Amino acid sequence: PNKENQYEKMGSDVTMLCGSLDNSTSVTWKVNGTDVRAPHRVEGPRLMLPKVNSSHNGLYSCFQNPHGERRDSINLRIGLPPREMSITCRSNTYPKGFYCSWQEHYPTFIPTMFEVDVQHNQRSLDVQDDPVHKNRCHVRFPEVFSSFLYHVNVTAVNALGKASSTFSFEESTIVKPDPPERVVATPVRNNPRRLEVSWNSPSTWPDINSFPLKYFLRYRPLIREQWQHVELSDSTTHTITDAYAGKEYIIQVAAKDTEIGTWSDWSVAVHATTWISEITSLLKDYYLKTSPSSVPSSKAPQKAEPPVGRAARVLTFFSPLMLGMLLLFMW
Repeated sequence: PNKENQYEKMGSDVTMLCGSLDNSTSVTWKVNGTDVRAPHRVEGPRLMLPKVNSSHNGLYSCFQNPHGERRDSINLRIGLPPREMSITCRSNTYPKGFYCSWQEHYPTFIPTMFEVDVQHNQRSLDVQDDPVHKNRCHVRFPEVFSSFLYHVNVTAVNALGKASSTFSFEESTIVKPDPPERVVATPVRNNPRRLEVSWNSPSTWPDINSFPLKYFLRYRPLIREQWQHVELSDSTTHTITDAYAGKEYIIQVAAKDTEIGTWSDWSVAVHATTWISEITSLLKDYYLKTSPSSVPSSKAPQKAEPPVGRAARVLTFFSPLMLGMLLLFMW
């Protein structure tokens, strides 16, 4: 016997028919190989289930009495028809093309397909399915700098019904680059207030010369929550000149087409610490090791730290007063 899918709406009363048997035939029903325990009624070759929900999903088989020969199998799937969706479109490859994504706000619980139609200047554009994302498609721009609106219509279709949603937009409003890449921040030797930052434009942006990007840099020391911001024309480098000496910084960059669209998301955060001289670093270590607050409270013997070189050994001969004067001289 054939196994067929039967889709029914959640909350409805369902009737399943055992093949093409006539009304006087007596049958027995099983679900997933066991007796049907949910509330039901059998009338001849029919099985009736009231007000179904997802617990009624399963493979139902019917057997003709009195010999128990199986006559039919039905895979019952309970779901809902599609409802409205939200559609968003974005171009991160301007001016090549754009992609649109749609999100269902209400699950259907059964397989649902999507039909997409994109109209521009009274003609239908070619729509390519995304190879990875089921709810996404790609469209090429038919022309650049067009004043005509784009109209995207997505229709969701399943065995229980269909629903359509529409989104219209101007070309310039959906342009949003991907974040800049390979952000690098390095300290500047002998300058404890500077950090050199460089980055690459997003590799997905196809023509940086014809469609240049501008950038937005933000940075803050790890110990503070407030960001400082710098907007740059088309440069992919910047020198931070007001950093705190010896502090670790978090740095991110965003990108935007110079004329249209919106800012990208922030790049992956990079961390960098401003330059600190070797002698300053050693002095700080010395003070940390000799200050009362760093002396362990435990009576247990402490493991000695290994020496850190000739400079560290020389430092042990300085008095704290001399060290303080040396620090003042350096700053």
